[in-house]
Amino acid sequence: MVNLGDVFPNFDADTSDGKINFHTWIGDKWAILFSHPADYTPVCTTELGRVLKLVPDFEKRNVKLIALSVDDVESHKGWAKDVQDFVGHSGKFPYPIVSDPKRDLAVKFGMVDPVEKDGAGMPLTCRAVFIIGPDKKLKLSLLYPATTGRNFDEILRVVDSLQLTATHKVATPADWKPGDKCMVVPSVSAEEAKKMFLR
Repeated sequence: MVNLGDVFPNFDADTSDGKINFHTWIGDKWAILFSHPADYTPVCTTELGRVLKLVPDFEKRNVKLIALSVDDVESHKGWAKDVQDFVGHSGKFPYPIVSDPKRDLAVKFGMVDPVEKDGAGMPLTCRAVFIIGPDKKLKLSLLYPATTGRNFDEILRVVDSLQLTATHKVATPADWKPGDKCMVVPSVSAEEAKKMFLR
């Protein structure tokens, strides 16, 4: 498991876009690594399709996307076409899908679902989300069971909060959205707050 604030471990992997080195692939951007249990399954198709439609919103936020499951690269490539058909998207699939057939990354990052298994009895990956900053440090992690699809609008909201709080001494309250009021962090004195936020 990786703790918040830790540098997310680097790795080399085969993906639907070829071999990558994770830290090199991230570069100086934010990144979201999200896993799914299996290709060609209904909930996973809705999720990757939703992310596909949200790619422009993530790009506006300087965020790169990368998915992961235990399926092989050829499966990822074939299924990506199904996902595109499902949401009416044409052209190149806009983000890579990591192949992890031996579960090396799934085990290393705590992404194994203990309940869901494939036909051979091997565990599948859960629905994990890791948001990683340009400094390669883990900013957020979420683990969903295979049976529960994610809300990617919430993940966009979290990115907005993380990016705001990374550059300003503020915290965002429950249900905060961009443009809503936020709070000055307690470590900032009243005098400092006046200088920083009152004009």
